[in-house]
Amino acid sequence: MYKNHSIAVIVPAFNEEKLIGKVIGTMPYFVDKIVVIDDNSNDNTSEIVKNCISNNKRLELIQHKKNLGVGGAIISGYKYALDRHFDISVVMAGDAQMDPDDLPSVLNPVITAQADYAKGTRITTRENRKKIPRSRLTGICALTVLSKIVTGYWQISDFQCGYTAINNRQLRKIDLDKIYHRYGMPNDILARLKTVNSQVVDVPVKPIYNIGEKSGIRYTLDIPRISFLLFKLAVFRVIQKLKFRTNYSASLEEFQESLQL
Repeated sequence: MYKNHSIAVIVPAFNEEKLIGKVIGTMPYFVDKIVVIDDNSNDNTSEIVKNCISNNKRLELIQHKKNLGVGGAIISGYKYALDRHFDISVVMAGDAQMDPDDLPSVLNPVITAQADYAKGTRITTRENRKKIPRSRLTGICALTVLSKIVTGYWQISDFQCGYTAINNRQLRKIDLDKIYHRYGMPNDILARLKTVNSQVVDVPVKPIYNIGEKSGIRYTLDIPRISFLLFKLAVFRVIQKLKFRTNYSASLEEFQESLQL
């Protein structure tokens, strides 16, 4: 428990045999459940997690029979947390690029009801930006500009950062089965959170690189894919707004008619 709230940390993992043990071993004591989702790895990720389970009662392993992508793995973790009625779901990647010391900072806005969804940002300071590989920083900045326009969350930066915490009451308002399964998942969920008027805040977190992690992002392929996803999300938001206005107008007309009775 953290400040009287139950916490489930979702750890998506694909071929993370080198670092998954470190992620599990450094998880803060106040985390109630660590849910590792092995997204059909072809290395020893699952075996390492299974070996840790005997000494760690907080640990749970979910194994996908086929690779669903990082978004698909996170969705499986979200469903696990919702089914077991945890208060808050956190996402921390299986590649140890998210500092566990930052977890209280990510949780606090959700705990205090300042936000429904808190997400990390790695690009708030020049020192942090210098730690990020140039090609990745360029991609982060480009997708952030597009995502601001699409989602309407103008105050948010670093849309691709997956270090997040969400109030599970708010999470239930989203159709998880429709969320994008690949690397555009953070952009997709933010667009959907906007349609249910979720409060979202940025939280500065430390970027961690060059620890043996291997990025699965293919910039020449994934950036065009995410850009196309953002286009579809823009259309989705327009449709949702039109639906809201139609429903609102209908309700208003019904109310006016009732006054005339």
